[in-house]
Amino acid sequence: MNQSNPQNEDENPLPEDISPEMPEAEPAAEAQAADPHADPLAAAQAKIAQLEKQTAEIKDQALRALAEADNIRKRTEREKQDTAKFAVSSFARDLLSVADNLRRALDAIPEETRKANDELDNIYTGVEATERELLRAFENNGIKKIEPIGEMFNPNFHEVMFESPAAGTPAGTVMHVLEPGYTIHERLLRPARVGVAKGEEGDSEPGKNVNQEV
Repeated sequence: MNQSNPQNEDENPLPEDISPEMPEAEPAAEAQAADPHADPLAAAQAKIAQLEKQTAEIKDQALRALAEADNIRKRTEREKQDTAKFAVSSFARDLLSVADNLRRALDAIPEETRKANDELDNIYTGVEATERELLRAFENNGIKKIEPIGEMFNPNFHEVMFESPAAGTPAGTVMHVLEPGYTIHERLLRPARVGVAKGEEGDSEPGKNVNQEV
C-alpha cells in the first residue's frame, strides 16, 4: 500500500524572495510636507500673510491719498486767500498816482503863502484831509506807504535814481525820497524811488554798506 509522503502535503511553497507588498507611508508623508498647499493650516497661514500684506499696502495708499487731498485743500485755501488779498492790487496801483498828485499839490503851497491867504489855507486843509482819507483807505486794505529816509538801501523795496555825496553818512543811506513806495499785505506794490549817499573818495569798497539782500 502506498503511503502518502508527508513532504508532498505542502506543495508549491512561496518562494523565499517573495513577500506581500506594503504601502510606503514615509515617502508620501514627506511629499505632503513638501507641498504647503497640501497642509490646510499652512495654506491658511500663507493666505493670512498675503491678506495682511495687501491690507498694509491699501492702508499706505489710503494715507497717501488723504495727505495729498489735505495738501490740495490747504493750497487751494492759500490761493483763495491770496486772491482775496491781492485782487485789488491793480486798482490800488492806479490810485497811487492820485495820492502822488495830492502830495505834490500840498508841497507846492508854501506855509507862508497859506498863512497869508485864508482861502488858499482852506483849500490846503481840504486837500490834506482828502489825502489823509485816501491813505486811511489804503491801510484798511493792507496797503502801507514806504518813506525810507535815513534807512539803508534795500533793493527789495527801493529803486535808486541817483547817488549824492554825503560826508559822514554811510554809503547806501537813503537821503532823498523822490516818490514813496507802497506795499500790499507785505508784498511790494511799488518801490520807493530814492537818492542814496555816495561812498567817499578813497573808499576801497564803495557801496559796501548797501543792503543787497534779495
